[in-house]
Amino acid sequence: MTKYFKTIDFYISRKFLGTFFYSIALIISIATVFDISENLDEFISKDIPTHDIIFQYYMNFIPYFANLFSPLFTFIAVIYFTSKMAYNTEIIAILSSGMSYSRMMRPYLASAAVIALFTWFLGNFVIPSANRERIEFRNHYINQNTYQMERHIHRQIEPGVYIYMYTFSSSNIGTRFTMEKFEDQKLVEKITADNISWNADSGQWIINNYWRRQFIGDQEVITRGYRIDTTLNMTPVDYKVERDDMEALTTKQLRSEIRSMKLRGVNSTEFAIERHKRISGPFSVFILTIIGVSLASRKIKGGLGFHLGLGLLLSFSYILFMQISVVFAVSGNVPPVIAVWIPNMIYAVIAWFLFRWAAR
Repeated sequence: MTKYFKTIDFYISRKFLGTFFYSIALIISIATVFDISENLDEFISKDIPTHDIIFQYYMNFIPYFANLFSPLFTFIAVIYFTSKMAYNTEIIAILSSGMSYSRMMRPYLASAAVIALFTWFLGNFVIPSANRERIEFRNHYINQNTYQMERHIHRQIEPGVYIYMYTFSSSNIGTRFTMEKFEDQKLVEKITADNISWNADSGQWIINNYWRRQFIGDQEVITRGYRIDTTLNMTPVDYKVERDDMEALTTKQLRSEIRSMKLRGVNSTEFAIERHKRISGPFSVFILTIIGVSLASRKIKGGLGFHLGLGLLLSFSYILFMQISVVFAVSGNVPPVIAVWIPNMIYAVIAWFLFRWAAR
């Protein structure tokens, strides 16, 4: 280990990781205090048990926000301690000893790898289950199990079978129901009905006041009825949209849900964005680290304040750019993978130019 990592490397890594975890702990403490003050009235008025508040909500709230803020505070940590090293002439002393600028980046990138692994592990394995408990807490105690119900529903519930409903209500009733069956890309049956309802006791759907059209060869057979009890490859849960539900799925579940949504003809853009964010987020740690070192390792008029100000400007521009690109993806104009990764690609180019500038 000491063959590749010298004393100066351990010194820089210790400062980097120490500043990062200290700043994360500080911002989490502040965020927790603000969240308590915002929800205190709800906690008291609804007589929520203290045990549930602490262990079901805040113990899951902390890793979520630690992961959310980690790229930003990686950048701030690098800017802060590297700028102090530069103005204490430590950077000059390191480079004067014969160490190249590229070699000096080794402990920074090694520390960034630790943080990236930390955020990747949180985002893919810890956060989903934590979010599930946090969301269940809010739905049970605060939101009172409210769901957003879908409108203008178009689904492929199984290969060749498509359904349409104008609305689906919280009482498990779908209005203006239509079902079409295709064989070899030809329409063989179409059912239209005033509504469809879910019978929880039998686990079946009830189609009410319907017209059925069957196409047999060149003939069309039309029948009318008042009720059909049938099983369909769907349940009411498919049409109840939980807030932030995608954040509570593991990466494996997320991929499975995306495949299922595509099969049913559901827009899976937001789920695809979440899946790509879980990889692009840890990757951004390396980019922001290189930008931070390149900016802060040189003495610039204005000192630490200028470094921090410029660093915050760049980091917030990165976050803003990420949000704008995500909006384009949600609107359907940009594929999710491009929308999520294009900010990293552009800022990777910026990081490369800044590194070349600083290395001179």
